[in-house]
Amino acid sequence: MQIKREIATMKLIKHPNVVRLYEVMGSKTKIFLVLEYVTGGELFDKIVNHGRMREDEARRYFQQLINAVDYCHSRGVYHRDLKPENLLLDAFGNLKVSDFGLSALSQQVRDDGLLHTTCGTPNYVAPEVLNDRGYDGATADLWSCGVILFVLLAGYLPFEDSNLMTLYKKISAAEFTCPSWLTFGAMRLLARILDPNPMTRITIPEILEDEWFKKGYKPPVFGEKYDANLDDVDAAFKDSEEHHVTEKKEDQPAAMNAFELISMSKGLNLGNLFDIEQEFKRETRFTSKCPANEIISKIEEAAKPLGFNVQRKNYKMRLQNMKAGRKGNLNVATEVFQVAPSLHMVEVRKAKGDTLEFHKFYKTLSSSLKDVVWKSEEDMQDNAAK
Repeated sequence: MQIKREIATMKLIKHPNVVRLYEVMGSKTKIFLVLEYVTGGELFDKIVNHGRMREDEARRYFQQLINAVDYCHSRGVYHRDLKPENLLLDAFGNLKVSDFGLSALSQQVRDDGLLHTTCGTPNYVAPEVLNDRGYDGATADLWSCGVILFVLLAGYLPFEDSNLMTLYKKISAAEFTCPSWLTFGAMRLLARILDPNPMTRITIPEILEDEWFKKGYKPPVFGEKYDANLDDVDAAFKDSEEHHVTEKKEDQPAAMNAFELISMSKGLNLGNLFDIEQEFKRETRFTSKCPANEIISKIEEAAKPLGFNVQRKNYKMRLQNMKAGRKGNLNVATEVFQVAPSLHMVEVRKAKGDTLEFHKFYKTLSSSLKDVVWKSEEDMQDNAAK
């Protein structure tokens, strides 16, 4: 029940600089977390697009980061994987730390009170995490905050090497050089955070008293109080099915690869050699740029007025003419295949009945689907002949 406790703790976290966990739901096999929707993208996209930040701008984001980390640590929640992808911006340009607590969900603290799992992005990981002698989640998170501050101010990483072992050595020795444009206050704070010894590394209370950090500092503003209800967490972990949500499986059309496409071409389809009614094919195809669901719905709409009963299963359909023809009731099978993300191929095949009646039906159907059909098989063959 360690995971349940961790999720319950996360549910209680409400901080303006932490992505909010709104609701927890469970199915038979999964736990679903409903998180706050953050629209401003990643903080580090600003670095990629515009280069390093001015000190006052970098300081503002760092202050928000420390506020978030301090708040979560005070509730026993440690991130352990602070990195660019987890630093988001809301619509107003405020920092939002995501995935807080998630990386520690399945980990147990050993008897020494320390975490023992090496995790996180190598460039942002603290030395004590790499040496596998156990580490304190709070001081490890703080090291990652120091790397993030360096990147905001410098525009590049303090520890970088293509060889992983060399990178680890640089991190363990805290081998980095501050760029010349940094002020003395910024360099001094970075040196105190990026201290390879976690016992002497600066703490968050000490950071809050640092002169460089305090400049223009605004304490976090908390909104309205909210009901800290954990009923949904309890329900998500209950075995009883009445508390479970039903997963909706998102069906996709069957994918078609290049070899399957080639085998369908007239020259390579050996079935043509044995087709008695050469003048009337028993199947035809067309391509469409419409979404698969739309294609299926349009075929159904077009077939029903023609007297066909429609049976549908995912992206396959069986159309049966209620009126008997020359060789009994005409049955038509259709299936939608995905050729590319925005291109589908639709196969229309006679399953039962008269071939001539099938072609008459297809001619009427295709005229009703003129907005759906991109190219018919005949169009493709004409193009190939040219």
